[in-house]
Amino acid sequence: MKKAGLAALSAGLIPGFACQNNNGKKLFFEISLAEWSLHRTLREGKLDNLDFAATAKNEFGIDIIEYVNQFFKDKAEDTNYLKELLQRSKDNGVRNHLIMIDGEGGLGDTDEAARTQAIENHYKWVEAAKYLECATIRVNAYGVGSAEDVAVAAVDGLGRLGEFASKVGINVIVENHGGYSSNGTWLSNVMKQVNLPNVGTLPDFGNFCIQRDPNDWKICVEEYDRYQGTKELMPFAKGVSAKSYDFDANGDVVETDYRRMLQVVKDSGFRGIIGIEFEGDSVSEYEGIKATKAALERIGAEIS
Repeated sequence: MKKAGLAALSAGLIPGFACQNNNGKKLFFEISLAEWSLHRTLREGKLDNLDFAATAKNEFGIDIIEYVNQFFKDKAEDTNYLKELLQRSKDNGVRNHLIMIDGEGGLGDTDEAARTQAIENHYKWVEAAKYLECATIRVNAYGVGSAEDVAVAAVDGLGRLGEFASKVGINVIVENHGGYSSNGTWLSNVMKQVNLPNVGTLPDFGNFCIQRDPNDWKICVEEYDRYQGTKELMPFAKGVSAKSYDFDANGDVVETDYRRMLQVVKDSGFRGIIGIEFEGDSVSEYEGIKATKAALERIGAEIS
């Protein structure tokens, strides 16, 4: 999208666009901001994790946030840091919703010792989430082996971590995040077998690639139907990730039909939090976040 057009969209200058949610009609969901939407800004040192809450509130008018552990990887057990992070969110009137956990091992690892280590690696993040007054951590259920073997391992890994997290009132949710987890049937069946009230899913609108080209990670060679997959994962959802990459001249997300997808979410009975996760590079992260928020508000108002 041309920058001039996107600037108008995010400012609400195009008729019937970003201000539609101000017509007094309450959306059926709340909007949060996933920190990954700003991953380039963070990695370039233009934003510090401690300032994420203020940025969400002051730049985007969003008062619910989703942290990514990569941006404070060595701070999970640093109570001084966590205390400051919590205070920053409170000072800005922002609610800490969840922490996305990566790099701590796959909870579907078919090697029992490695899986146990992965489970234990997540304990500190469960406790950090509790300290930060989050409700949830997002984990990965990947593993190497047959779909059946990884499913058995994932049921065990998620079940054991879920039992630990339940003691402090934290949810453990799995995102469709590549491999078997991006197969809606596979992940929903894992959820049915885990069968714990605090273990669920985080359906991501754009993460249904089961297999990528080994020579070019950007190319998906096998993709699960995103609408079907989301429908299958919604009964277990404790959050939703509104993935976006690019926008057309009307402000609609190009790669996902948000009207169709949000209808799937609504029809499931979900009335929780939908997180903005912008990953595109055709516009800046700030512009992409604003455009995604505007699309959610406009389309959400139409179908609420």
